[in-house]
Amino acid sequence: MAGHSQFKNIMYRKGAQDAKRSKLFSKLAREVQVSARTGMPDPEMNARLRAAIAAARAANMPKDNIERAIKRGTTGEDGANYEEVRYEGYGPAGVAVIVEALTDNRNRTAAEVRSAFTKFGGNLGETGSVSFMFDHVGSINYLLDVATEEEMLDAAVEAGAGDCETTEDGHEINCDPDDLNEIREALEQQFGASQSTGLTWKPQNTIPLDAHQADSLIKLLDVLEDNDDVQRVSANFDIPKDVLEQMGT
Repeated sequence: MAGHSQFKNIMYRKGAQDAKRSKLFSKLAREVQVSARTGMPDPEMNARLRAAIAAARAANMPKDNIERAIKRGTTGEDGANYEEVRYEGYGPAGVAVIVEALTDNRNRTAAEVRSAFTKFGGNLGETGSVSFMFDHVGSINYLLDVATEEEMLDAAVEAGAGDCETTEDGHEINCDPDDLNEIREALEQQFGASQSTGLTWKPQNTIPLDAHQADSLIKLLDVLEDNDDVQRVSANFDIPKDVLEQMGT
């Protein structure tokens, strides 16, 4: 029975991973679709579409899926009319949170986002209420073993990036959103495909959290990121290493 139970656990984890990957691909495809619809279908002529395709490729999304998303965006064959919406508010401990969504039903998405904030002790604010505490940047991420800190910094500066930060989690290169694709291509020529690429809101300062605050915030972020309409969630928090250990993370 123990062996059977272990097999069931493995299959459950695989099923959960497959579901997570499917949800990620769906969100990436929606971004590609909207990018193709709002600009030229040729990525060489559409910087946003180039960025969306780069993010999809970094997540190992199949080429056929990307091409279908571009086609849906340019032909409108699925009939969906996605609208870009940004929500801003405060989570537990006063952490500032930015939620970016692509939705075909603004009322539904607003209600679900508001409900998540309320459930976990936060509150939704007006657009612009917290974004002034962030910088909107292009972000390129590599695993730590791809290069040394000095090698990555030199390459990032040479490519024109404004910032490169190396931690135990990896290398994070930040740049002007308009320069994202050019810098990504330069780095990929030297280090290969990035782990992830895209636009993000980088906090100017972070708020350290204790275990209770961190637990509540993580639950809020998980609910938001699990929402099909939500593309990205950014927040200005820091969980100290001793707190992570205390949480068993």
